Amino acid sequence: MALLLLLLALIMVPSSCIAIPSPGFYPSSKFRTVNFYYGFRNLWGPQHQRVENNNALTIWLDRNTGSGFKSNRPFRSGYFGASIKLQPGYTAGVITAFYLSNNEAHPGFHDEVDIEFLGTTPGKPYTLQTNVYIRGSGDGKIIGREMKFHLWFDPTADFHNYAILWSPNDIIFFVDDIPIRRYPKKSRYTFPLRPMWLYGSIWDASEWATEDGKYKANYQYQPFIGKYTNFKIGGCSAYAPLTCRPVSASPFPSGRLSRAQYTAMQWAQKYYLVYNYCKDYRRDGSLTPECYA
Repeated sequence: MALLLLLLALIMVPSSCIAIPSPGFYPSSKFRTVNFYYGFRNLWGPQHQRVENNNALTIWLDRNTGSGFKSNRPFRSGYFGASIKLQPGYTAGVITAFYLSNNEAHPGFHDEVDIEFLGTTPGKPYTLQTNVYIRGSGDGKIIGREMKFHLWFDPTADFHNYAILWSPNDIIFFVDDIPIRRYPKKSRYTFPLRPMWLYGSIWDASEWATEDGKYKANYQYQPFIGKYTNFKIGGCSAYAPLTCRPVSASPFPSGRLSRAQYTAMQWAQKYYLVYNYCKDYRRDGSLTPECYA
């Protein structure tokens, strides 16, 4: 009986009380902070963008428009990070994003690697959506490879580090230096290989962002604000010589995750993963062969 009570007590422990494992390696400390004006430019909604101290960026969405920014150079691999703080309260329908894309270079046939924060309603957590598109488009034929997470902290209370490592062999998503997802290259047909730019934006995605569009953006609560700082970019630009070596986000030059990093990733997926496209049996698995390779 005592053993049963102990097991029940362990099951009932809230996830916020679960010890956060150390990844043993902190890639965000290995790359220097980039001056916003050196690394980026406004893409749209300049009247909804403010930069302070050359590195603290605020963008916002109201009923008129949102805002977005773009890196000055395209890259063929690299580490891309920023510290981000999200809007509290009612944010349903609103997307705050940090992502790689070549949509402007290949419209209708682009690659994309996303970190997207899906807005929510009071009392419910933000969802962090990671996604990978390969030669997709926004015409309804896009094949998403979504993995969604809740977080082990309140992303509206303070800044936290979010990053993408894109190498010739894999894509790794990080939250506060904990790898939460690894997307390996299993085929040239299921992995982005063409140069991409780094973007950030805030915009209205009411059709799908919150509980599949159940809750829409409500401009009674405008403006919706996203704050970014501590931008990190390290890697090979599209213009770098072929001798440029891809950067690593692990203790190993090869980029292979360490045992501690794998353990931390398993922890994140065990307790905070809420959706995995590879395990969604409603989807056509023939369109995502990497799930079964």
